[in-house]
Amino acid sequence: MAASVIKKGGSGGRRRRNSRGRAQPMAEINVTPFVDVMLVLLIIFMVAAPLLTVGVPVELPKTAATALPSDNEEPLTVTVEADGTVTIMTTEVAREELVGRLRAIAAERSDDRVYLRADGAVSYRDVAEVMGALNAGGFASIGLVTDIGGPALDDGPRLGAPESEGN
Repeated sequence: MAASVIKKGGSGGRRRRNSRGRAQPMAEINVTPFVDVMLVLLIIFMVAAPLLTVGVPVELPKTAATALPSDNEEPLTVTVEADGTVTIMTTEVAREELVGRLRAIAAERSDDRVYLRADGAVSYRDVAEVMGALNAGGFASIGLVTDIGGPALDDGPRLGAPESEGN
């Protein structure tokens, strides 16, 4: 940090000829370097935050539903892949062990909400079995994760989807 020097002067713009101009250090802090560092850190965190989301790559079906609001606790996600494997967050779990693991997780969590991500190629029966295991594991609030912009069943406009140009 650099300190500036100010000279003592007389009052009212009048100067004495016989006084020496003594310099004294200025006692103010230069905050510009601190602001620069904080802006760089802000940009780093803004770029890194989307990369921290946990997920297994699956082809989610598209629906006209809107996104759910998020809370403070990291949401628990269970993924059913196209080949039928079940994953809790990033850990692959055998279907026989699924209910036991879910009960252990539910005992440690304050929120009973879980998000179920299923590949569009997975049969309804497999998704229903995993939903039953989630309920038996202690999770009463199950949210199905989809991509937005899919087909709507009514004639109204879809939320989040671009309007077609042919109309």
